[in-house]
Amino acid sequence: MKTLQSKTLLDLLTLPTAPLNEGHVVEYIRRWAAKRPSIRLSQDAVGNVVLRLRRGGKTRAPLVLAAHMDHPGFEARRMCGPRRLEAAWLGWVHPDYFADTKVRFFSEGRWIRGTIRSVKLGMIRGRRRVRTAEIDVTRPVAPGSIGMWDLPDPVVRGGKVYARGCDDVAGVAAVLDALDALARSRSAVNVIGLLTRAEEIGFAGAIAACRAGTIPKDARIVAVEISSEIPGVRMGDGPVLRVGDAGSIFSPGLTAFCRLVAEDLARKSKDFKFQRKLMDGGTCESTVYYAEGYDATGLCVALGNYHNMDTQRKRIAAESIHLDDYRGLVRWFIALATTRRPYDASRGVLEAMIARLERVQAPQLRRTVERVRERKPQRRATG
Repeated sequence: MKTLQSKTLLDLLTLPTAPLNEGHVVEYIRRWAAKRPSIRLSQDAVGNVVLRLRRGGKTRAPLVLAAHMDHPGFEARRMCGPRRLEAAWLGWVHPDYFADTKVRFFSEGRWIRGTIRSVKLGMIRGRRRVRTAEIDVTRPVAPGSIGMWDLPDPVVRGGKVYARGCDDVAGVAAVLDALDALARSRSAVNVIGLLTRAEEIGFAGAIAACRAGTIPKDARIVAVEISSEIPGVRMGDGPVLRVGDAGSIFSPGLTAFCRLVAEDLARKSKDFKFQRKLMDGGTCESTVYYAEGYDATGLCVALGNYHNMDTQRKRIAAESIHLDDYRGLVRWFIALATTRRPYDASRGVLEAMIARLERVQAPQLRRTVERVRERKPQRRATG
């Protein structure tokens, strides 16, 4: 699996994207799907992308692999001078990182660079956030243009990929790579790729997908995030089974099922490894799906410089992920889609595990119960 190509990953990481401005990513996915006739592409009422791959008449309830297509960024509003742009900020980055920072806007087919001169702040969901910025630009920027930090196109160095925004475009790439491998296989599968909009402003696309019935009610949802490294989770140690986030603990049965599938994969492939952790640094789409009554859990890949914040040097920097973690994530997706392990959401893996233990241990308890009952208390030793 070391030969897994990362062209899709690098292509997507090159594109401009921001909350409510995911059009370039959507267009790439459209072209990608057009080359794979077994994968059907559609969009729901709010523009979330749905990719369906079904092969085999008696496949189980659909497995949904979900990721979001946006990354925190700017949206150009208006020129308020020959070289001064007003832009809205969408998402969260600490306000201390904005002053005099270099940015770039993708306007009419090319990047236009600029420097932030001032910002206006406001309180959003109890957090002090940047609302708008005034930016000195080298030439006029068209209204609606996407702005991102002025960082290079993705580069691979030392086993890691560095990019303007891995969160969560790298998750989108992993879903596409998994679907591509499944489409080329002969396995019976029932998989849906759900690629949502505007997660960074409050899960807008995921909530709308639940409300609109975009996702079948019997679906098992595994949402992927690119999440900040935390104590106990390191880049290069494998993708992470995210048992919960700051908002909730996810479906225990589906979470345990993902662990069992990963353990099966690790036994077959000695180079596969994974981590398991409560990633409570923030809240992700899995909480939305779980709260809406879906069987949902999450996987993630550890991220360096979360939301481009280099906390060591106190400046904006490229995000980074380890390519081995990315490859492991794709393999895990494929294994979840093709495993022959039975899964019954109404009972759950944990309940089944307890039942197996009971079958083994109950007879031993019964054989020894009289021995315990008849044992007389011993006289305390004196001396």
